[in-house]
Amino acid sequence: MSYKGGMSLRHAILGFLAHCPMTGYDLKRHMARSVSHFWPADQAQIYRTLSGLVADGLVAVETEEQTAKPNRQVHSIRPEGLAELDRWLAEPIGITPSREPFLMRLFFVGRLGAGGVRALLAARIAEAEALLSALDEVRAEAQQAAETGLEGRLRLATQENGAAHARAERDWAAALLNEIGEQDG
Repeated sequence: MSYKGGMSLRHAILGFLAHCPMTGYDLKRHMARSVSHFWPADQAQIYRTLSGLVADGLVAVETEEQTAKPNRQVHSIRPEGLAELDRWLAEPIGITPSREPFLMRLFFVGRLGAGGVRALLAARIAEAEALLSALDEVRAEAQQAAETGLEGRLRLATQENGAAHARAERDWAAALLNEIGEQDG
């Protein structure tokens, strides 16, 4: 089964499994430490998607028996999965419309008055700061990966992009908050 026209969690998982076999838990951990600022997924979504990838013949699963612990289900990408990943990577992206719940709220929050607007903007600034802090925590890891070649450099680039967007969002919201404060008098 081929998915055209955009990103899916399937492709993200195939990309991670192209690097090395992983359990569902390993996938969640690696995604949280690297791509969650632009492609979040919870554990249930990951396991459902892995099951679908196995059913579609794109991923194989092997049980590793362990003593004193539950057995591990290790997933690895099959040649068909690599072909699907490569097809998706080579496909033109096009414009992907995004949904921005914050902007929808901002569009209408004026009905709550300047205090409601200030509260919304202050919350957005705090969210951007939290994201910047989280991205700073993984920056050293991303910088080390960048030293390993092109793929590592591209991983660092996604961290840098996330940080640039978070800084821009923070600065834009702070300027708007300042402007709203001036108008409120």
